[in-house]
Amino acid sequence: MASAYLKTLFCSAILVIFGFVACRDAYAGPPFITDDPEPVEYRHWEFYLASQYVRTADGTSGTLPHIEINYGAAPNLQIHLIAPVAFNNPNDSSKNIGYGDTEVGAKYRFVQESKYIPQIGSFPLIEIPTGDENRGLGNGKAQMFLPLWLQKSWGPWTSYGGGGYWINPGTGNKNWIYTGWLLQRDFSKSLTLGGEIFHRTADTIDGESGSGFNAGGQINFGEHYHFLFSAGKDFSGPNHLTRYVAFQSTF
Repeated sequence: MASAYLKTLFCSAILVIFGFVACRDAYAGPPFITDDPEPVEYRHWEFYLASQYVRTADGTSGTLPHIEINYGAAPNLQIHLIAPVAFNNPNDSSKNIGYGDTEVGAKYRFVQESKYIPQIGSFPLIEIPTGDENRGLGNGKAQMFLPLWLQKSWGPWTSYGGGGYWINPGTGNKNWIYTGWLLQRDFSKSLTLGGEIFHRTADTIDGESGSGFNAGGQINFGEHYHFLFSAGKDFSGPNHLTRYVAFQSTF
């Protein structure tokens, strides 16, 4: 009885959060930047409490924390939300913290994986400009990502990747392209490790393209609770250094 009550309370809290943020007028495939085409199972949930850290030559930024919610709304269809507390700590001014840009999206898998054919899907995202642009907590304009993702598995190995086009309006900004690919392996029921390489074109008029890598994985504490982590850096371009950690609950 107590377990059923806690599960009902947890689901209700998530629905309240989802409804609150959805009514308001970076993120990707945890714990990596590159995403996959596999949606959450029909009528199942994923809930993340996560933090992302990025260091550049200009300072540090990220989320502390952000909430990510995914729900299998229909067979092969997932709806998605990220509600972040963002921080921005530039080298030449004071640190800012506050609500950041809200991310919403829908992942749809339109090709199922078979022996010789990978599963294929798309995961369009919209970044809603709810963060304060003047404090470096948001973009100031709505952004949109239009990707195509592929995935193939064999035994304990899984590989996925693809890329997409970011529509990035705003003064000094320009549209840009992201591409990436990942390989990971299940070492046991409790541990998965992997790595990705990626490339992104410049997202500002004065910016530069960059390529980098991330390594990370997932530790499973039973069927429903998971710890995710990754770290990486650029090996060309702006020299970003990134870190990501998250606690995930699935049900």
